[in-house]
Amino acid sequence: MTQEEFKRLLEKYGQQIESIRQEAHKIHADVNQYYDKIHPYGKHLDMVADEVVHYAAPVLASEEDLLPLMFGTFFHDTIEDARLTYNDVKSYALRFMNERQAFMAAEIVYALTNEKGRTREERADDRYYEGIRQTPYAPIVKLSDRKANITHSNRGSNTENNHMKDVYAKELPHFLEAIHSPKADSDPRFVLPQQMVDDLKGI
Repeated sequence: MTQEEFKRLLEKYGQQIESIRQEAHKIHADVNQYYDKIHPYGKHLDMVADEVVHYAAPVLASEEDLLPLMFGTFFHDTIEDARLTYNDVKSYALRFMNERQAFMAAEIVYALTNEKGRTREERADDRYYEGIRQTPYAPIVKLSDRKANITHSNRGSNTENNHMKDVYAKELPHFLEAIHSPKADSDPRFVLPQQMVDDLKGI
């Protein structure tokens, strides 16, 4: 899909996307979650969505997949951080889309939910990355999530940001390999846009 076609779909479904956005913001606000301990968590969700909007045109396989993609983007942390279950997520999705779309949306969120673990490595283990590689649109949403975090960490606003900048830099080669799906060769829904990867490395 071209960027112009993607833009037209964003305009066509703008009202639904904004409703999804507002619902996700509210869910995270209700559990008092913050981004970087300062900002409402919605700031992070909007940053991730901006990355998807900027890069995802060649990944979107059909008009029907737009709402699941955007829902997965805004809701990607709701199971992990906002105490929602998989069925909760799917119920929310059904408010905005049909059954097939809601299943796709919930699967994206589920794939991006960390495993149980005491350390960063345990929470993002092989099983976690396998789920991302096997789920349509999960790779682009995860890459957008990481790019948003890396962009923020490089602003160097505090000590924790500076620390995470180094962590992300060290992890980047393994991370890109881990979310690269072999399905990308035949299915655009699994593609990691090269321009996005290059821009991320440039940061």
